[in-house]
Amino acid sequence: MHRLQDRVAVITGAGSGIGLATARRFAEEGAKVVCVDVDEEAGTKVAAEVGGIFVDADVTDADAVERMYLTAFETYGSVDIAFNNAGISPPDDDSILETGIDAWRRVQEVNLTSVYLCCKAVIPYMRRQGKGSIINTASFVAVMGSATSQISYTASKGGVLAMSRELGVQFAREGIRVNALCPGPVNTPLLQELFAKDPERAQRRLVHIPVGRFAEASEIAAAVAFLASDDASFITGAEFLVDGGISGAYVTPL
Repeated sequence: MHRLQDRVAVITGAGSGIGLATARRFAEEGAKVVCVDVDEEAGTKVAAEVGGIFVDADVTDADAVERMYLTAFETYGSVDIAFNNAGISPPDDDSILETGIDAWRRVQEVNLTSVYLCCKAVIPYMRRQGKGSIINTASFVAVMGSATSQISYTASKGGVLAMSRELGVQFAREGIRVNALCPGPVNTPLLQELFAKDPERAQRRLVHIPVGRFAEASEIAAAVAFLASDDASFITGAEFLVDGGISGAYVTPL
């Protein structure tokens, strides 16, 4: 499939996990990929693999974000797809009773403020073109509560969902689609590290997934490619759940 042939896609957090899988999928579908990450080694490696370019940018820095899209535009002549995916889930983000204000703010900056900055910077390019697709990584925790709380992460993803909905409505008639991707738990290095330390914690989550397993990053990337493509031309302002049935479950199979 070449649904994204010659379209220019900017991916934040491209060095690993969902971002890496999406860079590969976008390239397979014909896109010119701009790989953004704070990890220069990982980002450079991904860019080389997919035949794109690497941009070293801290997505919480407004000037760095502006330069990121300017680099994409000056290199390839357009910015057609923005996958605002960079995010963190640090161990000191826990229950509201345990999470300090510094941890709260750090997660909000990376997970929510960065999406605000990326959307603010990329929409003018898309308005001039009269088209564009923005996919913001939220989470299934934006629509469900969890007793194993990561309070700032959850709040940040709820913010991403609400912001994406509003932007999708505001810019729909200018040809710009904005959607919130809401993945369930994904088998990424971040998740593996978290659950390798605590198998009981992993099992507590796994039991709630009707499919009976965590998602693979490539499965989430397939959903991102769909939202980026014209196959999703009538989808905007949506919460696009890719969660193995979690959000629809009451009792799961034995």
